[in-house]
Amino acid sequence: MSTEMKPKTGKSDAFVQFIVEKCKDNGTAAALKRADNPATEYQSWEFLAAFNIDLEKPWQRIPYAAIAAAIARAKPEHNGRIGIGAGIARCYEDGNQSDQAKARLRRLLACQSSEEACRILRPLFSLIGAKGNVSLDYARLLNQLLRFNLDSQTVKTQWAMDFYNQKAKAEEEAAA
Repeated sequence: MSTEMKPKTGKSDAFVQFIVEKCKDNGTAAALKRADNPATEYQSWEFLAAFNIDLEKPWQRIPYAAIAAAIARAKPEHNGRIGIGAGIARCYEDGNQSDQAKARLRRLLACQSSEEACRILRPLFSLIGAKGNVSLDYARLLNQLLRFNLDSQTVKTQWAMDFYNQKAKAEEEAAA
């Protein structure tokens, strides 16, 4: 998708595009895949620092690292349009009526910090990559994670609305 079709210009959108481009190099992609593991996260710092991410602030560094790792694993050509809630629901045949999907959402909604949410998202990214067949809106998720510590209730509400309204969104996308 060209930037003409998607005129977002925020820092999160620019970061997602930056990582998508960087992941075209297999060595860079390999380093970024380890960004969400505390033991190997330092291998991604070069790329985070290049994007002016303050590495000394975990509430900033960890969300950027988690999104970078998710992008490196998924290897999307561009940022997607599906929110994390809808992504979880689409992994199950029953969608947002699935007990397993609801349990995964509830675990995400129980998080108390952006750092905890990033840890919970790691296996969700794998699940969505394996079963969801969707392209996540990484920029929106990054914005939500960065705001989480300031206004977690709003972010959690957005995730829940995205999860429960995913059928309407799927119909909207099909009509477009």
